[in-house]
Amino acid sequence: MRKRILALPLAAAVAVTAAVALPASAAAGCRVAYTVSSQWPGGFGANVTITNLGDPLTSWTLVWSYANGQTVTQAWNTALTQSGAQVTARNAGYNGSVATNGTVSFGFNGSSTGTNTAPTAFTLNGTACTGATTPTTPPPTSPPPTTGVPSDAAWVDSGQWASWTNNGYTLYNNIWGSGAGTQTIWARTGTNWGVVANHPRTSGVKSYPNTGKTLNRTLSSLSSVTSSFNVTVPADGDYATAYDIWADNHAYEVMIWANQHGAVGPIAEAYDANGAVPTVRNLTVGGHTWNVYRGSNGANAVYSFVRANTNAGTIELLAIMNWLRTNNWWGDVTIGELQFGFELTGTAGQSAFTTNSFSLAFS
Repeated sequence: MRKRILALPLAAAVAVTAAVALPASAAAGCRVAYTVSSQWPGGFGANVTITNLGDPLTSWTLVWSYANGQTVTQAWNTALTQSGAQVTARNAGYNGSVATNGTVSFGFNGSSTGTNTAPTAFTLNGTACTGATTPTTPPPTSPPPTTGVPSDAAWVDSGQWASWTNNGYTLYNNIWGSGAGTQTIWARTGTNWGVVANHPRTSGVKSYPNTGKTLNRTLSSLSSVTSSFNVTVPADGDYATAYDIWADNHAYEVMIWANQHGAVGPIAEAYDANGAVPTVRNLTVGGHTWNVYRGSNGANAVYSFVRANTNAGTIELLAIMNWLRTNNWWGDVTIGELQFGFELTGTAGQSAFTTNSFSLAFS
């Protein structure tokens, strides 16, 4: 169920520029050439070339799905993540600009067993690549209040990559997954906020609205990282309330799950009939007891700490991060973004997710 996240905050920050720069009458269109360049027992190499048929791009996100369980293991000239069958490839820092009729290429290696059917359906920045162009109108950045949005909200936005900074916290709407529905984020402050979302209950994470801070501190330089949260979530849907911690320029991702509901689960090294298999069971650290899962989304290592559901609590995050170091899952890494929010795969109709209060303190 992982996003890749996947590369959430940096990808979102780049995409904000693209969304704002596009005029209301912008044209979108694309063509994709997917070529298997080599194959060997259990694996293959592939090259992908995107032709931009629409207006010039300043960033791009290409999404496709595999039909035969293929898994991407290594990529170049792209920031690539995988969630189940769905693969999301974003531009690297140096190849986001693509002129009209221009091309950009990237490659990757993958694993496969048996049939290795090439994908035929691709979307570029949310537009299906059919070889034709169509006009597109970006969503308004300040829509009228939606049902579920409090009248005293200081900020309301339905933009895909909308962001707002308040009192040291940065909020992101962050609708990054394929097949997403509608989502409006609102906030009274950077620590009291919520979303009203209506996403189809199909596979793949649709969004990760979140708040947080960027630390940019080595693990050894930190003496304390503590956070508290209090949320209200709906009774139905496919979602998790989770922290997302990135380290060493997105080489590592730590997911800390406070609660989960429906068809969601962590990335793991092994799966059985009940889903993901924990690497470590009943670990008590940071003031809570967790099942710990270790895996990879194809672009970075993912460590997930999952506890029994709770909607409120205080977590000693540094203790969790130091446990990873003590057990050689990572070293003296540099902690980058530390975020908290709702990872949404699907909702039971229009649903509200609210962070009643949140705090993050570090020294």
